[in-house]
Amino acid sequence: MSLPAACPDDGTAGTELAPDASPCVSGVAGPAAAPAAVPAPAAAPLVDPAALQDLGAQLDSPAVAEGFARDYAKLWDRRYRSLASALERRDQAGSLDAVLSLKTSSAMVGGVRLAQLAGEVEDAIRAGDMDGARSLLCDVAERGGETVDELQFSYVVWES
Repeated sequence: MSLPAACPDDGTAGTELAPDASPCVSGVAGPAAAPAAVPAPAAAPLVDPAALQDLGAQLDSPAVAEGFARDYAKLWDRRYRSLASALERRDQAGSLDAVLSLKTSSAMVGGVRLAQLAGEVEDAIRAGDMDGARSLLCDVAERGGETVDELQFSYVVWES
């Protein structure tokens, strides 16, 4: 699979975009960066721990909720590849299925920013804008990696 259109060509073109090794990070603020005098709107938290607590309460088992979070982290690469592959094939139904799985599971573990981003991808797919949806893949890869890292290092995903 080739890199999504939004990813810079850094010599990795034609290689599979791994979600944990996204070439999308430039480290330099672009021209769209807000001026220093204007505060940016408050961003949603990367991970909201209350979501896993709520899931544990609903299931009457914090251990089951923690297991769900562990499984989420283990399945991240597969979910990302499923979405990227479906978008690459321009498979609208497959892309919608993959992004809904990502959005729902991300919301359940508290991956607020990733769930919001998946909602944007979903909107583009539903509008038939497959190129627009593909252009968000780099952001999905970055947010997904950050979400999994946050779950693994800050919350409950440590293997026992």
